[in-house]
Amino acid sequence: MWTVRSWRGKVYPQKDPMRTWAGHYGKQFGSLEFNATHYRIYAPEKMAAWADEMPDDFIFCPKFPAIISHYRRFGNCEGPTDDFIAGISALGNKLGTAFLQLPPHYAPKHSAKLGAYLKSWPRDLKMAIEFRHPDWFAGGKDAEAMWTLLSELGIGAVISDTAGRRDALHMRLTTKFLIVRFGGYDGHKSDEERLMLWTKRISELTKNGTPLESFDLLVHTTDSVQTPQTCIKFSELCKVHLKIDVKVPILN
Repeated sequence: MWTVRSWRGKVYPQKDPMRTWAGHYGKQFGSLEFNATHYRIYAPEKMAAWADEMPDDFIFCPKFPAIISHYRRFGNCEGPTDDFIAGISALGNKLGTAFLQLPPHYAPKHSAKLGAYLKSWPRDLKMAIEFRHPDWFAGGKDAEAMWTLLSELGIGAVISDTAGRRDALHMRLTTKFLIVRFGGYDGHKSDEERLMLWTKRISELTKNGTPLESFDLLVHTTDSVQTPQTCIKFSELCKVHLKIDVKVPILN
């Protein structure tokens, strides 16, 4: 999100009103985990207006609406899905990978409706799934069938890098694009160590002849206070170890 009040005077000019913050965010960051779409399906006109505030190289990663994933649980979702697709399509070339976060209790044994839903998703729209129930990573029959289906459909699997859930750091690539949701710990030394490991992983993929088409690091820190500093640290590591420049905020 871009409405982080603690960024005033750092990421955003001290005296600029909140209505200008979206534009400032686009100048400072290269992508956005677009959580607003999880709670409400926005009209194409509103989505297009947000896209217009961002520079040409900006990418939105919209989150699937909860009405699809959490409430209807992939049944009778044709209407909300059509509305969601219409909205995110209005982002144009600023639309990145849409990601579907499953409820934490959604286990592989419930996956029949999910599989049918994924088969109906348009192949020209990139999407990825964030699995949260531990059974998805335990190697069971239903889970492995879903991992195979993702590869067949060209659907990605979000990797969560956070303390306490190292099983979610599954490192299984089903596509050539990847979303990593990175849980930072406010400048703790482990943050830099884990970010370093991601630059090594990207380097390994490149050397193996299977470079990623895109890599989106979506950073989460306590109340987003340290998010800019975490992004800056990742940029520094990318520059040193990958020889690439990553867009990051320039703090005031």
